[in-house]
Amino acid sequence: MIRLAVCLWLAMASFALALDPSEMLDDPVLEAQARELDHAMRCVVCQSESVASSNAQWAVDTRRVIREQVAAGQTNDQIMDFFVERYGEFVLMAPRTSGSNWLLWAAGPLMFLLAAGVGIGYVRGRSRAVQPATSTLNAEEAKRLREILKE
Repeated sequence: MIRLAVCLWLAMASFALALDPSEMLDDPVLEAQARELDHAMRCVVCQSESVASSNAQWAVDTRRVIREQVAAGQTNDQIMDFFVERYGEFVLMAPRTSGSNWLLWAAGPLMFLLAAGVGIGYVRGRSRAVQPATSTLNAEEAKRLREILKE
């Protein structure tokens, strides 16, 4: 239990170390905008971490560029477009739903609806299936069954 707590503490501490205080902007409003962008961008080196939580040199440079552009008065969309133009939509933690990405966003719900339709069709087909006729034993079979059970 203590080992788990120490591991969790170290993991959370590593996120705090990702942003160097010298990288921060003096204006808290601009810094909040920059941090929002840090969390919206994917580190292309780490690939599973946001720029905010990565210590890779690429992420450090990206945080610096983000802060330069925020200080220059760029909007979030302009800054994100800047990085998408250079690295593709992979750099975004949440890809946009425009262009050909709509198919990726719609694939999950479409597969669910397809599976639900197949399941409903299967259940309805089973309910309409012809039930096997129950057969009763004739007198000779019933007599033979009683003999077998007595043995």
